[in-house]
Amino acid sequence: MGERPVVVAVTGASGIQYAQRLLSVLALGGLEAHVVFSQAAFEVWRAELDIPCRPEKPDLAAFCGAPARSLKLYRNDMIGAKIASGSFRHRGMAIVPCTMATLGRVANGSGEGLIERAAEVTLKERRKLIVVPRETPLSLVALRNMTALTEAGGVIVDANPGFYGRPQTVQDMIDFVVARVLDLLEIEHSLGRRWGEVQPRN
Repeated sequence: MGERPVVVAVTGASGIQYAQRLLSVLALGGLEAHVVFSQAAFEVWRAELDIPCRPEKPDLAAFCGAPARSLKLYRNDMIGAKIASGSFRHRGMAIVPCTMATLGRVANGSGEGLIERAAEVTLKERRKLIVVPRETPLSLVALRNMTALTEAGGVIVDANPGFYGRPQTVQDMIDFVVARVLDLLEIEHSLGRRWGEVQPRN
């Protein structure tokens, strides 16, 4: 039996570069990934990337800069897609980046689109659900929703890079966050250096 696939959802929070890098690593590794963009994510794509965006037919190969043969794309209104079923077996789901509205709906079990349904099923089946919010400051409502999601079994990966690896570029900081997501999904990667691999400077 091959490796189980991954589900990746991209929502309308700033920081679409995190999704871009994650999907690039998965595509280059030939790992099967089931991908969903929200409508708002396409707006962020247009705002933050210099890559043509056609919501009616997104070009995943252009988006992630790699052959996208292992990536399977769904529309967010395809609520009958197999990733919304508990019988679909996968190693985990990552929502990267994750809006606070999406996080709140998943935490409270009130989702409507495919992204939220797939996330709720992931929690129900006790599989890994990783959400990457990129928001600051955080309201009390957001903090309570994050607590509720964590209590339900989700993992919050704040889009907050570490600096012990002495990042030199924005890409280094993106890689730090994406590496944490890959670690949680138990996917091997070579993004950045781990603690102990860094030589301190005098």
